[in-house]
Amino acid sequence: MADTIGIDAFEQVEIRVGTIVDARPFPEARKPAYQLWVDFGAPLGVKQSSAQITVHYACDRLIGRQVLGVVNLPPRRIGSFLSEVLVLGLPDENGAVVLIRPDLKVPDGGRMF
Repeated sequence: MADTIGIDAFEQVEIRVGTIVDARPFPEARKPAYQLWVDFGAPLGVKQSSAQITVHYACDRLIGRQVLGVVNLPPRRIGSFLSEVLVLGLPDENGAVVLIRPDLKVPDGGRMF
């Protein structure tokens, strides 16, 4: 288990909900991945993310799905692609990523608390 942190540190991590509006294979990635475009609503808009989620998800089935993402990390270049947010997931029993999402539809841009 990691060291404990104060509530101030937790509040610095901005986790918001967004809807995947586009998903494409990412053949340049070292590990199998998709390029995602996630709409986080106003004022953030659509942000790009690279996600290693190919085991459980097909691109066409991702569009319209709400996900949680960290939106205040610095962008990270992966090949020619600029990943602007970190889409969140949990490992299954084999280590493959399972996306974290709300049980019910919520407004895009809502902040996790």
